[in-house]
Amino acid sequence: MSQPNGKSPAQPTQRHHRASHAAWIRRGTTAVLLSATLVTLAAQAPPPAAMAVSVAKVKKACFADTLVVMGNIVPRTEVLVRPDRDGMEIKKILVEAGTSVAASAVLARLSAPNDPTIVPITAPVGGLVLAAPTVEGTIVSARGDPLFRIAAGGNLDLAGDVPAKEAALIAVGKKATIKVAGVDDSSGVVETVPTVIDSTTQMAQMRIALADNPLLRVGAFGRATLNLGQSCGISIPLSALLFGPDGPVVQTVRSDRIETRRVTEGLISDNNVEIREGLTEGDIVVLRAGAFLRDGYRVRPVATAE
Repeated sequence: MSQPNGKSPAQPTQRHHRASHAAWIRRGTTAVLLSATLVTLAAQAPPPAAMAVSVAKVKKACFADTLVVMGNIVPRTEVLVRPDRDGMEIKKILVEAGTSVAASAVLARLSAPNDPTIVPITAPVGGLVLAAPTVEGTIVSARGDPLFRIAAGGNLDLAGDVPAKEAALIAVGKKATIKVAGVDDSSGVVETVPTVIDSTTQMAQMRIALADNPLLRVGAFGRATLNLGQSCGISIPLSALLFGPDGPVVQTVRSDRIETRRVTEGLISDNNVEIREGLTEGDIVVLRAGAFLRDGYRVRPVATAE
């Protein structure tokens, strides 16, 4: 059936379909061109910058093998002074703690009840008086606490414990450096070596003879450092050492990529650690390695003065 204008009703629909098809083709062409442009730009974009990491070169160094002994200052030989009889009264105290006395020096004068006879108390040995009575008129006994305690010869030791595995490394006559709070460093010499190991603590006691120093006090805490020898080998900063589930590791840089190596550590001195296996002189190690670095990561090594 014809329309009044003589045109078929299907013609407008066909033109609409052709126009829609052309528009779709133009949109598709635009999408293709846009995708191609993005691919081209991506290909021209520079790769992501490598992470900068601080590194240091492995070098040779020597480490002192030292042993630190903690303990207290004690008299080398302590002599206890008591009266010969019970019930004696202190009439006069002649010396006080901290005084150096000679052998046979009179320390105090005593008397028996109802007996005006004065009985002198003398020092059996010369040395440093560690403790003395302070109250005259006190009744003392031969079986009670000592009146005086004397460090024979004024000689003092540092008595301390060492682990059983290190006890065999100590020899009589070995020199030591002694540190006591408030006192300048002084010297000492190993006097006795451990001979018995405590079965519970696995520690052994040793003594170090101290050089004469009037500032040292019995009972004070001290620390002795003994030099047992020297070891020379590979050294890295302590911050470069990591501890993983399988033991110590170090992250190195090779061809600008991270490479993790298992190592065997040795002695530690200041901020450096000895590496006995796993590295060679000239290797590059990451100074402050961490979990954010993995094997194969590309990095930009930055050498430091550390």
